[in-house]
Amino acid sequence: MKEITAGWLVQDDKGYSFVYDDAYLQRDNAEAVSLTLPLRERHYISSTLFSFFDGLIPEGWLLDIAEKNWKLNSRDRMGLLLSCCRDCIGAVSVHPVKEEEL
Repeated sequence: MKEITAGWLVQDDKGYSFVYDDAYLQRDNAEAVSLTLPLRERHYISSTLFSFFDGLIPEGWLLDIAEKNWKLNSRDRMGLLLSCCRDCIGAVSVHPVKEEEL
């Protein structure tokens, strides 16, 4: 969120979870990434990708280009999010993290 790590989005065999970073929550100017994901310490859990993050993924001809260039499946929402949303319009961007960085 505005170049500061706001939280962690994880996909596993049960679905998705999102949790705000503890240091981010301590900031005086912390803002929620979305109205549907207000600031809190507890994890958000969903069997499908949260609508806010899904809405960051391009549609139409831009999605077609992404699928062809990166050989992605349109059903791989996390793969599309990680490939297409590193530099989104707006305050939020999505970056992959290596396990040792956690």
